[in-house]
Amino acid sequence: MMHYAGLLGESYHDQLLTGWCHKEKPVHDWKEMILNINNHIRSINFGYRSDMMKRKIKFYEEFASFVDDHTIELVNNKGKTQTVTSKYFVIAVGGRPSYPDIPGAKEYGITSDDIFWMEREPGKTLVVGASYVALECAGFLHAFGYDVTVMVRSILLRGFDQDMANKIGEDMENLGVKFIREAVPTRIEKNEETEKLTCYYQVGDEELSIEVDTVLFAVGRYAVTKELH
Repeated sequence: MMHYAGLLGESYHDQLLTGWCHKEKPVHDWKEMILNINNHIRSINFGYRSDMMKRKIKFYEEFASFVDDHTIELVNNKGKTQTVTSKYFVIAVGGRPSYPDIPGAKEYGITSDDIFWMEREPGKTLVVGASYVALECAGFLHAFGYDVTVMVRSILLRGFDQDMANKIGEDMENLGVKFIREAVPTRIEKNEETEKLTCYYQVGDEELSIEVDTVLFAVGRYAVTKELH
């Protein structure tokens, strides 16, 4: 939905060329967007639960771990436990974004999941990563009017057609997204007075830095299976 919101903003330029007249350039309201998107997501989740109830499907909003091949233990948010048995269990726990193992990453950085719930405006943003998630986040943040830089370790969209990947990168640069290439972040520090973040990074043997409001990591995900055992 954020991607769609970004496209709506970018269509302003096409509207002018096709005869639509606007007295003022539209201004994006981050907080209003976050509120409406999250309300929409909550309504979808409510719909899923209602549909499961109608179909007499039991729903447990609890943490599960295996006791044996046919038994799981469930723990709710108050610490109360119960067990559930079944002939088969389908494991579909999803994944969570990874953080790089550098000082300040978890203390000051956010992930591609966090951006969708962040109430404050991201401001000037450094996106670390070159996956489709990283480029999508960079794209819609730039469409909202924020200063966006993407830090790329090696190539864009690894595993995808590189001719197309490079075309996407060129297009983003032409639109105003900046790229720092062949760079690896080494640490993040926060200025407590200004609340600005400084991300230090390595390019070859040289250490450089960039000051931003938000550092967003999109460097891969891991399956949430470790605590199932």
